Amino acid sequence: MSKKIAVIGGTGKLGSALARRWAKAGLPVTIGSRHAHAAQEAAEKLGFGLTGLSNSEAAAAAEIVVVTVPFAAQEATLLDIAPHVAGKIVVDTTVPLMPPKVMTVQLPPEGSAAQRAKRLLGEGVTLVSSFHSVAAHKLITDDEIACDALVFSDDKAARAEIAALAEKAGLRGIQAGALANSAAAEALTSVLIFINKTYQVDGAGIRITGKLVDPAP
Repeated sequence: MSKKIAVIGGTGKLGSALARRWAKAGLPVTIGSRHAHAAQEAAEKLGFGLTGLSNSEAAAAAEIVVVTVPFAAQEATLLDIAPHVAGKIVVDTTVPLMPPKVMTVQLPPEGSAAQRAKRLLGEGVTLVSSFHSVAAHKLITDDEIACDALVFSDDKAARAEIAALAEKAGLRGIQAGALANSAAAEALTSVLIFINKTYQVDGAGIRITGKLVDPAP
């Protein structure tokens, strides 16, 4: 039996795309939104057996909670779901983009959005950070995406589990070390936005070169 997944902020572009891909792969997925009716409408539109609840309800019902909200909404969203995620894996996808200078790296005082999430959620949560550099408008399609999802966590088993979950979304999940390393991927998103604009790329991503050998369990 697959673990139940909640995609918090699942009515947004990245959340909708991930939820759809996982549901299409046969995983039990619930979309969360600030308003349950909006989540329900999005779930019906996307199909594949998706369901919709409020963010807090979706988090409470899930075993893996994936947070896909903009940086400006990160704190309020995490505080909303915090009472419901103790003992669970929480995957934070937040990139600290601060308009209008989204092409300039601007990491928060904690060092990264992931470290900020860790502070807000506390020690009772297994925090993972990933899916920073995936173009949502490509992910929402059925096309193959030649892009890697770097996965960061201080918990080795959680890193491996979310890397496998990335594979279910049609990506290559790459374990990339401790949660503190998330700063590199979060910063890289601004670099990719700059590359998209400068070279007129339709959603630049990243790909790790070389032959990879599966890490030991």
